[in-house]
Amino acid sequence: MKILMMTNTYKPLVGGLETSVQMFADEYRRRGHRVVIVAPVFEDMRPEEDVVRIPAIQNFNGSDFSVQLPIPGVLNEALGDFKPEIVHSHHPYLVGDTALRVAHRHRAPLVFTHHTLYEQNTHYVPGDSEVLKRFVVQLATGYANLADQVFAPSESLKRLLIERGVTGTPIDVVPTGLYLERFAEGDKSGFRRRHGIPEEAFVVGHLGRLAPEKNPEFTARAVARFMKKEPLARFLIVGKGPSAEAIGQIFASEGLPQRVHAVGAADGSELVDAYHAMDVFAFASQSETQGLVLTEAMAAGVPVVAVDACGVRDVVRDGTNGRLLPKEDIALFALALAWMARQDRPGRQELRKAARAAAAGFSMPLMAERALEIYGRLLAGDFIPKEEAEENAWIQAARLLKAQWGLTVNLTKAASGALRGKKNIKKTDSFIYPKRDL
Repeated sequence: MKILMMTNTYKPLVGGLETSVQMFADEYRRRGHRVVIVAPVFEDMRPEEDVVRIPAIQNFNGSDFSVQLPIPGVLNEALGDFKPEIVHSHHPYLVGDTALRVAHRHRAPLVFTHHTLYEQNTHYVPGDSEVLKRFVVQLATGYANLADQVFAPSESLKRLLIERGVTGTPIDVVPTGLYLERFAEGDKSGFRRRHGIPEEAFVVGHLGRLAPEKNPEFTARAVARFMKKEPLARFLIVGKGPSAEAIGQIFASEGLPQRVHAVGAADGSELVDAYHAMDVFAFASQSETQGLVLTEAMAAGVPVVAVDACGVRDVVRDGTNGRLLPKEDIALFALALAWMARQDRPGRQELRKAARAAAAGFSMPLMAERALEIYGRLLAGDFIPKEEAEENAWIQAARLLKAQWGLTVNLTKAASGALRGKKNIKKTDSFIYPKRDL
């Protein structure tokens, strides 16, 4: 098969979505399929085989993200003779618009993975409001109904999408998998020694992007409350992001900065060692559709304390492989951590065993085979593309979002230009144009 995967975020960013795109592409290629990835350009990036980099706004609104611009002409030239049989979109906006058009042009099925609860990320857009959140939900729902197939990373997300009105498109649960053998063994003692964590410490860990949508400040406050009553407790933070400073201030205000170990982002064996250095994984994000870090932690035998949310409840079983809390409550979360710390050796071993058993159902090769089977099903027989409705809900939401975006950008540029004494702001002030990669 010839598969075109299109995403607004990709390497060098490190996150669940970027990891998912890369892992599925690698698995498809191992099976002999041709995969081309369309992703944002970053400065000073080397050309990669079968990766098309197109214009993007860098460090959007002060974040680490790059927002890709849907410019079909640039993409058509870069793709050259590549004629996709499957177009797989990983976002319902920006590149999602282009993916829809590419699929229509090539009479190819459009597959859409609903990776996240997009309304939880609107704080990155100037003018964030409840109205904008509703528009984003409408946008994603309408886009899903325009697609020929939706991948939901969890069963709970599938149910939510149906409740929101995704009824015109089949939905299959296809989580991002992981390589279980990679997480089976790690150097717990070595990692603790390298980062000054006592061997006898009870380590609460958190790994991931430190950003508001991940709810890290709530996690920090709950962990701090627990640590004040547990003298052997330490907090291990693996990751970076805009909330890092606020997290540090929380622990400083509680007089606990010396017991916090923020080691930055990690990958490879260092990431695996970090999981093995933890006694429990703390997680409070409400924006997940799967929570890949949860299955990674469990594959390393680390039980989880988490707040109930879409995707999370598909993995965490309360009292079996961790604690699943019914609501966001600092005192309740701290008590759950204390419950974990009180477990005797046999109790901890049972939790670890159950955690590994839960992760076993997320084998990456198995997930890739599931996805390819669905691709094959779409291509079986004569594929007939969906017709684009003139006033489809997705088109209406996209028009409203575009209008709000345009007004905000124009006002921002005008103010910026006035302050800097510029009469005109050139297009190249905002956009980086890539060299042709293919």
